[in-house]
Amino acid sequence: MAGSMKQLLGTAIRIAHADQQGRIVTFDSATFVPGFYEEMHQQADKDVVVAASYNGVLCARMVARAKPKAVIGLDCAIGKDGAGIAGLWFYEALGIPSVAVDVQTAEMGNGADLLAEGVVSRVNEIAREMGLREGMTSQQAAQIFLQAKPDTAVEGFADKENRAVIYTNPQGRSIVCTDSIAFARPEDRERNVLCTAGHTGRSVIDYIINSRPWGFICSDGGIGKNESGLQALPVVNEAGIAGASVSALTARMGDGHSTYFDGVISACNELAKGKGVRPGQSAKEAALLLLNN
Repeated sequence: MAGSMKQLLGTAIRIAHADQQGRIVTFDSATFVPGFYEEMHQQADKDVVVAASYNGVLCARMVARAKPKAVIGLDCAIGKDGAGIAGLWFYEALGIPSVAVDVQTAEMGNGADLLAEGVVSRVNEIAREMGLREGMTSQQAAQIFLQAKPDTAVEGFADKENRAVIYTNPQGRSIVCTDSIAFARPEDRERNVLCTAGHTGRSVIDYIINSRPWGFICSDGGIGKNESGLQALPVVNEAGIAGASVSALTARMGDGHSTYFDGVISACNELAKGKGVRPGQSAKEAALLLLNN
């Protein structure tokens, strides 16, 4: 190992735990991660990397070079445009589970403190699938990551529906959250209101007509050029299906739960209007109107 890394090992870089399942390695900076593994001629596929830098894209690009088993970083108050935690989704795209820790609970530039004192504030979806949750300690998160079998977190992840039945009325119809209209099931046909999280453009028309839910709420995708994010609404109206869109500024695209719990209606088709749905309503109110009328 080069002299610089020898000096850092045990201070700025510390092997906090090691067993047959792997290691927990703390780093005072994400910038130390690639050099450490390169000089060791290792990959980090069995290591949980705990790096006391912001969990943003730049840091994720550095850490991901080592191909770690999992990553714990800081949220740095999340910041403008979510830059302090944007690395969570960078890691997610690479199949790496990751969490961000509240910067008020752990010191920046102190990997040992991040592991010892940190409290998780944000998780990516792969980590959530493994049971990680906001409010856990860094130590709890590190142990869950360490004990996971290789590839456990990402097996089938791309097709994960995140489906949940929110409410069922006396007639047996339900409000269902799922992340894409492509995840509609046969039991939704002419029975359930689907709160999904893709846009309402022309590419979803066949999905909506073929699955034929009782009603649906998607995202407007920011509406876009020629109102392309809403083009499905009038077409499926002609097919007899009531639907609406929420503003992409109010609910996270790709997260059907956010559509339902956070979304505000920006547009709806005529059948939905006939059921009482209007722009400006909460998605929760609109979904109930679609369900019961």
